[in-house]
Amino acid sequence: MFIVKYRKLFYALSILLVAAGITAVSIWGLRPGIDFKGGSLIEVIYTDVRPDAETLKVSLDSLSIGDSSIRPTGDAGYIVRTGELDPSTHQAVLAALSQNGKFGLEEKRFNSIGPVLGKEAIQKSYLSIVFVLIAIVLFITFVFRKVSRPISSWKYGLIAIVALAHDVIIPIGAFAVMGHFGGVEVDTLFVTALLVILGFSIHDTIVVFDRIRENLHRNTERHEKKHFSTIVGESVNQTIVRSINTSLTTIIAVLALYVFGPEMTKHFSLALLIGITAGTYSSIFIGSPLLVTLEAFQGRKK
Repeated sequence: MFIVKYRKLFYALSILLVAAGITAVSIWGLRPGIDFKGGSLIEVIYTDVRPDAETLKVSLDSLSIGDSSIRPTGDAGYIVRTGELDPSTHQAVLAALSQNGKFGLEEKRFNSIGPVLGKEAIQKSYLSIVFVLIAIVLFITFVFRKVSRPISSWKYGLIAIVALAHDVIIPIGAFAVMGHFGGVEVDTLFVTALLVILGFSIHDTIVVFDRIRENLHRNTERHEKKHFSTIVGESVNQTIVRSINTSLTTIIAVLALYVFGPEMTKHFSLALLIGITAGTYSSIFIGSPLLVTLEAFQGRKK
């Protein structure tokens, strides 16, 4: 009952985080990677000594290849992002990175995506998120169709969407901040992370909602007269340990991927860490208490 009783405090924290995320995205936006804007990515590992990044940046700028960035990876490599490269310019970039053979290197990865494919990736990313949200609302409405009192089944879906919006806005806002101050870019792996967060968060939310549904049926069958807020509070208390344990084990696995995994999955795992943490919080402290708030609003309206 503590969570339901003091739900306004948890609402305030979520509103603060969501407002900060929306503000960051509105002011700075996200830095699109080559998956979305087109361009080339080269990852190289130096066999002996890794040269200074500033020296390499000067050499790259002299090639007139447009905007380029160079970021360390591991102890002996760099990831270089440039505009779209043709084969001859690609070789020129490798020569610049090796300082004309002065530093031995091995090219580990080379990706090149045209701007048309980048725009198509953006469109498909938006559509995939929209379709997932629609499917979630329809699924919850169907599953909870027999639970119409005191909250209609479709309102469970609506509240679930509010909680999911909370769960994705927070990592998006975090990446907007990191993109502005640290040059962190988002790619299709970031969109994949958002979809994973949606799936994980809705699973956690449905577990709590399903317990509420069971307790509502039990309350009716036994002719008990428990208030809706009491039933919600009991349901949250019955599932909170499971939710935290499930999320904690997942977070430990993702944290291991972030610490020990390859450089290309760092931002993917970081987005998952932020989103899963936000999703666990919303499932316990936001989704279910919102049912109580909505039921109270309906009572005042009547």
